[in-house]
This record gives sequence, C-alpha cells and structure tokens, in this order.
Amino acid sequence: MDKFNPSPSLVWRSLLYVPANNERFIDKAHLRGADAIILDLEDSVPEAERDKARSMLAASVEKAARNGADVLVRINRPDDACAQDLEAAVIPGVRALMLPKVPDAQHVHALAGFVDELEKKRAMDPGSILFVPMVESPAALFRAEEITAAHTRNAAAFLGGEDFAAAAGMIPDPETLFLPKVLTMYAARAAGIMPLGMLGTVADFKDLDAVRETVRRSRRFGFEGASCIHPSVVPILNQEMRHSPQEVDQAERIVSEYAEAEKSGLGAITVDGKMIDVPVVERAAALLARNQAIEEKEIRKK
Repeated sequence: MDKFNPSPSLVWRSLLYVPANNERFIDKAHLRGADAIILDLEDSVPEAERDKARSMLAASVEKAARNGADVLVRINRPDDACAQDLEAAVIPGVRALMLPKVPDAQHVHALAGFVDELEKKRAMDPGSILFVPMVESPAALFRAEEITAAHTRNAAAFLGGEDFAAAAGMIPDPETLFLPKVLTMYAARAAGIMPLGMLGTVADFKDLDAVRETVRRSRRFGFEGASCIHPSVVPILNQEMRHSPQEVDQAERIVSEYAEAEKSGLGAITVDGKMIDVPVVERAAALLARNQAIEEKEIRKK
C-alpha cells in the first residue's frame, strides 16, 4: 500500500455545495466563510446544463477561491461524463476532486491515471489535485478500507448518505446511517486521511439548533468536517468542528507538563486530576497541530 502524507495544514471543517451552473450562487460563494467550496457537476446540475457548467468552471474556480477557500469539484460517475468533467476540472486552482459512487480501489487508480496525464499535459505540479472518494453503496462500504487507502491522492473520504440509503433500501436518518458513516470514518482514519461527515444528513438544515448538536456529536466521534447544502450551516460547522479554547488550553498544558516530566524520567503524570500517559499526550499534540492549521486557515480566509 502507498504511504500517505496528506498536508497537515489541510482543514475542511465546512464544505459548501454550489451548483456549478448557477452563476448567482457562485458569485456569492466566497462570502459564505466555508473552508471549502464544492463546485458540483453531479446531482445538483441537470444533465442538459452540464456542458455549460464545465465551460464556466475555470472562471467559477477563480471566483470561489477569492476569500481563501479551497475549491473542490464533484465529478460524475458514468465514464463518458467523468472524462468530460476531468478535462474541465483538472486545472490550476482546483484543490481536489470529489469522486462519487466509488465502487473499489481500481476505480480510484483509473481516475488517478487520467489525472496524471492531464496534470502533465497542463504543466501542473504532479499530485496537486487531491481526491475525496465517496462511499455510496453497501458493496462499496465493504471495500471502504481499500478505497480510502487506494492512492496517495486521497486526502479525505466520507459516506454519501442519500445515495447509500437509496442503494440499501432504507430511510436516511441519523439512526440508519450511523453505522455506515462510522465505518467509513474508521476506514479514513486507518488510511491516515481526513474523515468527513456528520451523524445526520445534509438535507437537515432548517433546525439549526438540532444541526449544531449533530455536529458536536459528530466531532466527538472523530469526524473533522462535513459538507452542507445551505450557507446557514457553514458557521456552525466552523465553530463546532474545532476544539474549544478550554480544550486547547488543556492540551497545551498536557504537552508542556509531560515534556517536563519526561526530563525527570516519568512516563505518566496527573493533569487536572486525570492520568496522562503517551496516548493522551499524542492526542493533545494532534489537537494543537489541527488548531494551528485552523488558525492559519482563518488568516487565509480574511
């Protein structure tokens, strides 16, 4: 298996879907405060509008990135539409491609080969376009570990709840989607890439208090960000998909006090009445690294 080394500065707490054919939405996308803008060529764009969306893409990417957001493009799954999408989307300014309905690792490798050639032809840095594979069927769920670990371009992964529910013949709600979302999150963690998603569906955005509680619960389970279809969810994701100042302060004390204890030959200490050993310190150090990346992201978005 390839060794993974996604950029530690990659932060996608909030990923806002914007139909790639809707000029009005695209013009305002950079004002929403999202860490990432997903220019969608798939479900939110009627098939008759996709050529127009592709022709707009270069200008749309530039507009969406104006306030420092990363720009992603969700491509289509059928091979003919996928090829057209790649021709339009593998361009400077695009940070990643979202790969819908990924069936297996071979599919990821095949797309990587196409992107390799396009990057080379367009004099882009090799590997500059990242991948976000989407698990959207029961068969793919059983291959989630191989899909997330398929290629070094993979930077994040998540379960597409609505499509998965349709394929599984179930109602998409927090209870039914809990297990497949958590299993996909574990697969992403095992591959060393960013686990995205929330323990609900992107369709739930009218009750923002409920959304906030869902996002908080999702972070406790290990998710680092989620996509949304409405701008009102963006600030909630940005606030709740990061650690509180109190958590950051505690992590700083854990790392600092443990470093001092190590000088005295101690392998475990007590901080705030809790035992601190190596796994706790590693978790605290990871928290601080992510918090630093978020701070840098906020500076770039200003």
